[in-house]
Amino acid sequence: MDSMNRRKVLKVLGAAPAMVGIAWTEAEAQQAHQHAQQAKKSAAAAKAPYKPKYFTPHEMATVTALTNLIIPKDERSGNASEAGVPEFIDYMMIDQPDRQTMMRGGLRWLDSECRKRYGQPFVKSTEAQQTEICDALAYPAKAKPEHSHGVRFFSAVRDLTATGFFTSKIGIADLDYKGNTFVPKWTGAPKEALDHLGVSYEPLGKWYTESM
Repeated sequence: MDSMNRRKVLKVLGAAPAMVGIAWTEAEAQQAHQHAQQAKKSAAAAKAPYKPKYFTPHEMATVTALTNLIIPKDERSGNASEAGVPEFIDYMMIDQPDRQTMMRGGLRWLDSECRKRYGQPFVKSTEAQQTEICDALAYPAKAKPEHSHGVRFFSAVRDLTATGFFTSKIGIADLDYKGNTFVPKWTGAPKEALDHLGVSYEPLGKWYTESM
C-alpha cells in the first residue's frame, strides 16, 4: 500500500468489489461513534490505555496496526488510531454475531498467514512485512484465489476504517469539510470529499459473511 494517503485510500476503495460493504443502521453507527469517542477521551484523561469492549488486547493491537497502515499519519492530519477508528470498530462489533464472525475469523486468518510467511503474528511482523501482506489483499482483481477470505476481511476493515476516519473530527478537518453531518452508513465517500480529492467512487454494497 506504499504509505497510502487519503487520495489513495479512496481510489482503492473504489476498486473494491460491490459485495464488501458492511451495512448498519444510522442509530447503531452514531451510537458506536459517540461511545468510541467518549471512551477514547476518558482513557486519555485517566492516562490509561483504552480497554476494548469486544476485542482481546491482541486483537485490538492488530486492528490498530492494520487501520494505521490503511490511513497513516501525514502532513495534513493524524492516523486512524488518533481519529478513534480502532475504538469505533470495537464498538461496532458489540452484539453483532455475523460481524464478529467476520472480524475475528479475519484476524485469525491474518495472523495465520503472517506466521506462514514470517514466522510471527501480524503485530510482531515488520512494517514492510505488514505492508506486503496487505498489498496481497488490497486489490481483489489481483489477489490469489486462496486469499479470498483475507480479501473480503481486508475490504471490510478498510470500509470500516474509512467510515470511522472520515466521520471523525480529524477526518472531516482533513477534507476541509465544513458541514457537521454524521455519515451513519458507509455507502460511499461523501460527494464533498470526492470533489475535494478529485476522484470517483463506485458505491459499496452489503457485506455478506461466510464461515472462515
